[in-house]
Amino acid sequence: MRVLLDTNALLMPAQFGIDLYDELLALFGDFEPVTLEEVVGELSGLARGHGRDAAAARVGLAMARRSTVVPSGSTAERVDDRVIEYARREGCVVVTNDRELRNALLAEGIDVVVMRRQRTLELIRG
Repeated sequence: MRVLLDTNALLMPAQFGIDLYDELLALFGDFEPVTLEEVVGELSGLARGHGRDAAAARVGLAMARRSTVVPSGSTAERVDDRVIEYARREGCVVVTNDRELRNALLAEGIDVVVMRRQRTLELIRG
């Protein structure tokens, strides 16, 4: 199963102390983590800053390197729209903690993994 990690998902390990890959393994068993090049670009921009968000982005970049990084193949302006298009086209489950993106994915019938009680991940069927 291909699991698409968005920017917000890759920030979760540093922000909330969640072991993203162990949690996904518990949910799905074997899975293939995928990250869009555009997500890596967003993380790189955040990582150049200072403070907690920049530190979380640096951890996120290290996590992204453990996944398959792919181009979205989309011309949409917003990265969230690229995530939606890629997930729809490739049949991926998306991991995000972004409420707006989650709702858009569910409206498209795409399964979403979200953080529950800042401790664990939960699958919501789209």
